[in-house]
Amino acid sequence: MAHTICILLACALLGHFTSEATITINSITWANCEGESLPGKIKSLSVSPDPVSIPGDVTISTVLDTTVPLASPLQIVINAEKELLGEWITVPCVDKIGSCTYNNVCDLLNLVFPPGKECPALLRSYGLPCHCPFKAGSYSLPDTTLKIPNISLPSWLATGSYKVTGILKAGDKEIGCAKFTFSLDESSSWWW
Repeated sequence: MAHTICILLACALLGHFTSEATITINSITWANCEGESLPGKIKSLSVSPDPVSIPGDVTISTVLDTTVPLASPLQIVINAEKELLGEWITVPCVDKIGSCTYNNVCDLLNLVFPPGKECPALLRSYGLPCHCPFKAGSYSLPDTTLKIPNISLPSWLATGSYKVTGILKAGDKEIGCAKFTFSLDESSSWWW
């Protein structure tokens, strides 16, 4: 489940699209970080269609494993890089988009899913929790279609190739690490 949060936060990098533009996310790849024998792993992740259009629908399925329970405070560190003239440059953290650290993911979940209220029906139907703590085990989300709204992204981020690394930490200990690559293309509609 925590890796799903990481995936969603990485998608937040794609966040702000202009209302006149259509963005396509092309060639999404993922991998657990090399050489890492961490307790949290992405076992599988599928995103379709390819390319993904924003706004539009995306279908995601994933299996995530953790051999340790995950409890507050959980931290996610996102490092986002964009290719520019053959070099990879770090995308700064601006308005919580880019290379950002999210210090207490459990608190963020509580903002999205208020404590004391049931988790959304979609998560409940698959036995997935929406609040910390998360028990050790395997979490599976079968093919699920989500609507991606029309949102805005600064034009300098709206096109290009990206590498995003997400690290999940509990205290000073790394729990999981995953890398994603993709490219963005923007097409605008102009009305005269």
